[in-house]
Amino acid sequence: MKKITKKTYLDWYENMLFWRKFEDKLAQVYIKQKVRGFLHLYNGQEAVLAGALHAMDLEKDRMITAYRNHVQPIGMGVDPKKVMAELYGKGTGTSKGLGGSMHIFAKEHRFYGGHGIVGGQIPLGAGLAFADKYFDRDSVTLTFMGDGATRQGSLHETFNLAMLWNLPVVFCVENNGYAMGTSVKRTANHTDIYKLGMGYEMPCKPVDGMKPEVVAKELDEAIDRARRGDGPTFLEIRTYRYRGHSMSDAQHYRTKEEVKKKQEEDPISYVLHKIYQEKWATEEEIKKVDKQVKDRVKECEQFAEDSDYPELNVMYDSVYEQEDYPFLPHKL
Repeated sequence: MKKITKKTYLDWYENMLFWRKFEDKLAQVYIKQKVRGFLHLYNGQEAVLAGALHAMDLEKDRMITAYRNHVQPIGMGVDPKKVMAELYGKGTGTSKGLGGSMHIFAKEHRFYGGHGIVGGQIPLGAGLAFADKYFDRDSVTLTFMGDGATRQGSLHETFNLAMLWNLPVVFCVENNGYAMGTSVKRTANHTDIYKLGMGYEMPCKPVDGMKPEVVAKELDEAIDRARRGDGPTFLEIRTYRYRGHSMSDAQHYRTKEEVKKKQEEDPISYVLHKIYQEKWATEEEIKKVDKQVKDRVKECEQFAEDSDYPELNVMYDSVYEQEDYPFLPHKL
């Protein structure tokens, strides 16, 4: 595993803080109706991504996830200004403003979405891994999902084939406790989701998802197993989201006391405490980082605000290969 150093923690702090503030800004502009549709925020789950990125080889490994997908592509190398523009529906966005919040996509950075159908990305992740094995590429695919997606039949079908074909894939469920507003204990007669892997003799285990170094260690082992040809792993990464399922979620299914208690485990605060404890940075140095993060978020917002909406023909050109398609909107 890549060594976890002082620089690692400092980078984790800056990156996780940026992801948090980036999405806080999205929440603000959503209320102003500058971002439309659904908006699912990642607040509280940042340690999962931070640890995963540390374990991955970003030159060749791939990632695919569900619709809580704004910060993952940023971590994979996508320009955050383009991500912000995509949520604004602007032509400078990652999908020219046509994908929106739930469908961020960046093949050139090996990020394959962003999928709005619950569990829809699970077989696709195995498909990416199958392609890597078929073409003898030394790559591993991380396939993320929410706890609600583990109740989909597609998971079981995919697990069976992934083990049968010994695919280089790591399945990661980000268990934040609730499938929309339904708690894990109300969706099945068991709460240890990782045990689903046992039925397929797939290596599986629970992981503390609030500490990035723990996530990094467990994912490093799983990625190494897949890369050396020993097949898939299923990890239940136990985390928590501080905001609702989406911006329209009134959160009647949990108490404010529960959220407040979980906020004591905030991964950003945890990393900052570690930095101060080891005397890796002073308060003044951290304040500089905080300001840099604030300025970066402002740049993203300004870029999205200043960008133009896509021309009408872009919507058609992105769907139809035939240039003289009979649905030309010449009357619009």
